[in-house]
Amino acid sequence: MADVPEEVLRLARERDERRRARDFAGADQLRDRIRELGYDIEDKPSGSEVIGTRGEPPRFDVSIHWIVEGWPQDVLRGIEAFRRHHPDERLQMVVIDTTRADPAMWPHDAEASHCEPELGWAAARNAGLGRAAAPIVVVVDGSVEPVGDVLTPLREVLSEPAVGVAGPFGLVTKDLRDFQESEGPEVDAIEGYLMAFRREVLIEAGLFDEGFRFYRAADLDLSFRIKDRGLQARVVALPVIRHEHRIWATTPEGERERLSKRNFYRFLDRWRDRFDLCVASKRNQTEP
Repeated sequence: MADVPEEVLRLARERDERRRARDFAGADQLRDRIRELGYDIEDKPSGSEVIGTRGEPPRFDVSIHWIVEGWPQDVLRGIEAFRRHHPDERLQMVVIDTTRADPAMWPHDAEASHCEPELGWAAARNAGLGRAAAPIVVVVDGSVEPVGDVLTPLREVLSEPAVGVAGPFGLVTKDLRDFQESEGPEVDAIEGYLMAFRREVLIEAGLFDEGFRFYRAADLDLSFRIKDRGLQARVVALPVIRHEHRIWATTPEGERERLSKRNFYRFLDRWRDRFDLCVASKRNQTEP
């Protein structure tokens, strides 16, 4: 199918490789991931074929994704707040735990699983995002707590076809080196504290780049990949509060700087000359 997202095609190719290697358990796991993304595989004598969506209505309204790198109580606080302020929503809560917290602490209907910390931040995020089963996907950091209805405004802004990613915390840049906070509405990137997408946009963009083992700049990269598809990054005011960001606060300053620089260089390697994607560039083109 011509309109199958590249991420689904990549998983299908990897599944074919597993089958040729007679790793059938691994192939079955990949098929499950493909099905979670709304597609399926039909095995034929001539080879496997992606046969598209199954046409089933979504089981959830919104898929909300968390990662635990310590302090699981922060994530639990966020889950409870989302449920408290959205009692009528069908919420899929996906938790990827890199710390082996007590599984009994999570709500019975949360999809919680363990991921080895050595895989890195982006790989852990993607392990959860591969399960997204709702048309709207929200990535949230444990430091963020809703204090009101955040999903209605997100759904409204994402209903605009021109918008690819939205959230309450935006960034802009004039030189692709220094980024400043901005209230937008259109910005160059949405910070990873809370990012929301239509599921098909997230899949087509390829999820997070798993070369980002630390969280810093992974949100910039994904925002720019979405903007490179001709879509906007949009700030939307949301009733949330931000608590202490534990990873930033507890990582020693020298290590924090080293990891942040390495990630930012990875971002620059891909985007250093793409000033055309910046809001400042668009404004300059429209000014007399």
